[in-house]
Amino acid sequence: MQTPYKIAGIDVHKGMLAVVIADAVAEGEFRFERRKFGTLASDLRALAEWLTAEQVREAVMESTAQYWKPVWRQLEQQCRLHLAQAYSNRAPRGRKSDFKDAERLLRRHVAGELILSFVPNPEQRLWRALTRSKHQLTRDRVRLYSQLESLLEDARIKLGTCVSDLLGVSSRRMLQGLADGETDASRLANRAEPELQASPEQLADALSVAATLSALHRQILSLFLERADLLERQIATLQQTIAAALRKHQEAVMRLAAVPGFGVDSAAQVIAEVGPTAETFSSAAELASWVGVCPGREESAEVSKSNRTPKGNRAMRRVLNQVANASLKAKGSIFQAMYRRLVPRLGHQKTVWAIAHRLCRLAWIVLHRGVEYVEYGQQRDPKAIQRRTAKLIRALRGLGYQVIPPPVKVAV
Repeated sequence: MQTPYKIAGIDVHKGMLAVVIADAVAEGEFRFERRKFGTLASDLRALAEWLTAEQVREAVMESTAQYWKPVWRQLEQQCRLHLAQAYSNRAPRGRKSDFKDAERLLRRHVAGELILSFVPNPEQRLWRALTRSKHQLTRDRVRLYSQLESLLEDARIKLGTCVSDLLGVSSRRMLQGLADGETDASRLANRAEPELQASPEQLADALSVAATLSALHRQILSLFLERADLLERQIATLQQTIAAALRKHQEAVMRLAAVPGFGVDSAAQVIAEVGPTAETFSSAAELASWVGVCPGREESAEVSKSNRTPKGNRAMRRVLNQVANASLKAKGSIFQAMYRRLVPRLGHQKTVWAIAHRLCRLAWIVLHRGVEYVEYGQQRDPKAIQRRTAKLIRALRGLGYQVIPPPVKVAV
């Protein structure tokens, strides 16, 4: 017989918590105790004291935006917590109330009907905050690059046709001169590095309208350059902080970075999402399902209506998609051979996603088992060659041909 214990259901809002308590293994209908709390620090302490006094050993809450995080941090040291995806706790149409939502959350959790989210330990949550903040800053820099290019086109400055990177060393020097008020196109062109492929005459032609550039264009250009400097400093700071935070797991980072398509940055992002040993996931298939890179299944009456991949961790899906595209360019790698084999049948995007699935499972093996990646190139497995040869011999003999298999070479 299961020992009775109390469980709490918490309906989380920005400024209010609706909390219900009931016996988890009580017979018959649940008997709820209800209470409302605020979300300030003193209110969360009062909630923790009440749950302790009621001897609550387990609590379940809904993943409402970011508002569940303070509640989780307050309670994670005193009871077992579960975070339910809001989609799995939808209410039927009609009237609803906060306490009814909390009661339904508790009932469905006891019945095992909720989809629970993976919440890592506090240290790993900080890693996630660092890597995701760095990614957001990188996106901001890409957006700024597009805005800068649009500004230069509006001002009839065709510098983007002469340089490969508008935020590179040479182009930034020339743009800074424009922002500072320089009007001579030749002097602006002389600021470029000698190694730049574009000639000084081409650069001067691209900057020939510098004398007619308006003061407002120069001011906006100056603001863009200042913002670019700020973003790059912040990205560099976060990069150093991530490296320091993962220094004790440097071996795992380097092992994963050795996989084709991965690098130190992408390996750090994966470890921040799943952990240095991926211990939460018991198998590679479980990790692939959580990420959402494996084929889905929507089946009814033994008929599959859809095989679309399920929704999963967005950060991991993004990283694996980038890594899969990079692995295609690794000459001689098994992933390049896999791409050439599958792309005629599946097309580019589906083939990339199949490679992302393979890379996800490979990442679990490298992290969970602590093994080194060994690239065998496009050399086929000898056992696979033997199986293929035997199959072809059987097929030819079935057509009436007399086939003598070649002698098997034995290593001395």
